[in-house]
Order: sequence, then C-alpha cells, then structure tokens
Amino acid sequence: MSGFLEELLGEKLVTGGGEEVDVHSLGARGISLLGLYFGCSLSAPCAQLSASLAAFYGRLRGDAAAGPGAGAGPGSGAGAAAEPEPRRRLEIVFVSSDQDQRQWQDFVRDMPWLALPYKEKHRKLKLWNKYRISNIPSLIFLDATTGKVVCRNGLLVIRDDPEGLEFPWGPKPFREVIAGPLLRNNGQSLESSSLEGSHMGVYFSAHWCPPCRSLTRVLVESYRKIKEAGQKFEIIFVSADRSEDSFKQYFSEMPWLAVPYTDEARRSRLNRLYGIQGIPTLIVLDPQGEVITRQGRVEVLNDEDCREFPWHPKPVLELSDSNAVQLNEGPCLVLFVDSEDDGESEAAKQLIQPIAEKIIAKYKAKEEEAPLLFFVAGEVSASILERELGAPGSGVRVLLESRQTNVAWKGASSGMENHFLPLLLSSPSLSHSAASEQQDILPGQTSHVHLSHPGSGESGSHKDRDNTYSLRE
Repeated sequence: MSGFLEELLGEKLVTGGGEEVDVHSLGARGISLLGLYFGCSLSAPCAQLSASLAAFYGRLRGDAAAGPGAGAGPGSGAGAAAEPEPRRRLEIVFVSSDQDQRQWQDFVRDMPWLALPYKEKHRKLKLWNKYRISNIPSLIFLDATTGKVVCRNGLLVIRDDPEGLEFPWGPKPFREVIAGPLLRNNGQSLESSSLEGSHMGVYFSAHWCPPCRSLTRVLVESYRKIKEAGQKFEIIFVSADRSEDSFKQYFSEMPWLAVPYTDEARRSRLNRLYGIQGIPTLIVLDPQGEVITRQGRVEVLNDEDCREFPWHPKPVLELSDSNAVQLNEGPCLVLFVDSEDDGESEAAKQLIQPIAEKIIAKYKAKEEEAPLLFFVAGEVSASILERELGAPGSGVRVLLESRQTNVAWKGASSGMENHFLPLLLSSPSLSHSAASEQQDILPGQTSHVHLSHPGSGESGSHKDRDNTYSLRE
C-alpha cells in the first residue's frame, strides 16, 4: 500500500499545525480509503465544504473533536493492538491551488486531516491533471491499496450519508442503483427491470440549463432514429431541476423515461455512480449496464444520423465544433494536417492511432480511463482550437518541430507528455528536431506542446468556454 501512496503523494504530508507526517505511516495505520480534497482558500464554497467535511471526518473517525490535527498526527492509530474500525481507515489529503503561502497556511490550520505541503506544486499539478479536476471544491475517494477511484463525487457522499453508514461508498452495479419504477411523461410507470437487454442512455440534464435544452432537441431526433432503426435503446432522464414543476415542464418534451423527481435518493445515487460534475451529460451503457462512453453528448452532436450507434469510443477523433468541448476536460494531443482532404486526415489518423491504442490499452488493463485524448485537425478545425485555447501567448512549451506536421499538446504540465513523446519521435512519418523548455503551469491554466512548421511561430493559451453547467451553480 505505502508504495502506491508514496508514488501518489510523495514522502511527506503535513498536519494543519505544520507537523510533518510520513506517508508510509498511513499504511501502518491501516488506511484503506483515501480522500483527495481539491480546493483553494479564496473559494467560499471550499470554506463551506471544509466546515461540513470536518464534522463528517470527525464522526467517521470517532474523534472526540474534529479540531485541528485531530486523528491526523504521525502516530495516530499506529501501535494500537486492535484492528481499527473500518470507518476509521479513512484519511483525507487536501490538494490546494493556492498561490499565496500565508493564505494557504491560514486555510489548512483548522483542518483535522492532512495536506500536501505548499512547496509540492508540481505534485499538486499532477494530481489535478490525473483526476481531471475542473471545478472546486472537489472530493474524490480512492482505494488506498490499488489506487482505483471509488467515488468521484464525494460531496454527494457527505450530503447523502452523513453518518458514513455506506462506507466505503464503492460503486454498485447500474441495475442495482436504477432499480425501481420509471416514468413516462404521460404518467405511465414501468419497472427498470423491463429494460434488460437494451442499450441505455442515462441523461443528466435540467430545464434551467441552456446547453441542456439545446441538446435535448437534438437528442429527441436521435432517439427517434435509433428506435425506427429497430435498435433496443432507452434513455433515462435524471433531473437536476430546481422544482418539480420545472421537471414536469421539461420532461413533457421528452419521449423517453425518467427517474421520478420525488426519488431524490435514487437521482443522487446515479450522480454519485458516474461522478457527474456538470450538465448536460449523457452516459451510454451496453445491455449489461457497462459504460460504452461518457461522451454521449458529443457523439449525438457528431453523428446526426446515428450511423455509429452505440458510439464505441474511437482512439483518434476529428476535431469539430461539437467535440471541441473535450479540449477543456483534460489533456489532449492534436495533430494538424495542412489540408481538408479526407485522405490527408485519414493518413494523419493512421500516424497516431497506434500510439493512441497503445496508451488506451495500457490504462484499460488497469481498469482506468486513458489519461489523454487524441485529435486530428484540418485547416478549418484549427480555428476551433484557436477559439478554445485563446490568443497566442502564455503557457507554451515547444518540444518538437516538424516540416510536415503540426501537433499541439493541451494539458496541465504533469510530465505525462514525456510518456507519449518518445512514441511520436520514433514514428518514421515525422522528421524532427527537438527542443524542450520546462515551466510550471498552475491549476486552471494550460500548457501546450506545439509542433509546428519551422518559423510559423504559432502558439496558444487556454480559455474556458461556458458550454457545460456546474451542478453547484
């Protein structure tokens, strides 16, 4: 266990009082579940979460008081002869994006859990990047032995299970979570068990969200085409509406099923199951309830005729308006071609597809999502990238120049690019000269590896686009 934890967190953590704690001591204490709390002292929601999380942490660990450093000292639990109660095997580590050390110190002082040291900026960046943290506060739970993500939305755990009765909050099968009656907009009800043998889409959406309403109009047509083609497919609407009246109004436009609005517990469990952070989100499942893609939104917009249903993921995507949103969801590699000719695009795909497949297979074997996405972009779609990443300027790192190929790397500087760059360099299709310049990129900012025509001088800086709504808005 300690090997994984040290690789993830380094050798030392600190308590709120500034005392150092050896990471390997967490293994000796029998820690089985690790919570990573991503936040910032300047965020009011983070301050609110810290207060409720402290009470939650104290209850689960059985601390007499959830005050500063309670249960988080270097000797806590170590040396005790008795096996610790399961819920006491939880530890939380704060991963900050603070840029001012005094503000960071003031914020962590009252935390009863541990924190990454302020100076560990690069390790923090790797964690933000690894777990694709896009908003704060965020709380995820990991199996402390295997490193697998147990729950991506720990905020819902605190709300739904304040006493920790469901510890350790591991994922349950979809059939178990969805079990119960589902509604049609005409008031009819049917049991979820009647959907066995069907592909399913789990649609997280709300009427108050403009992108949701836009997607719903397209999705209605896609749903109709798939059904008319004889495919066994059903969509289940999981509402994030703020009132039952709003839910009913929105649901009246939908020809599919919905979890009853009054069944808040089931809606929340589905959000927890898929770690939903923003809407609209469409999760597409196979007949066994296993995830085919979390990018159903992108697939529906890209495939208006639904010819590629049920949308198994492709190793390499063609950059388009509809899938450009994914540029802001994690690290991406974009290979440019100088022509809109289909043959050129296909050749470019073939260039990087073996690399993409190798990385995807590696992480699939570990039952993890691939850490980055691969795109091919022609001259027209290059303007999409410029729009998404902003004007030329900050956050640029040039690692490679090619006379024939442009490649842009978008993602927080984490060292991940070093895993796939040798594969690019070894490709016979790329003639190159390499140059490297290291710089730190802060959470919320972006780093690019731009492989461009010599002398082009093109570069980009990241700019978020408001096309997905946070569920905390």
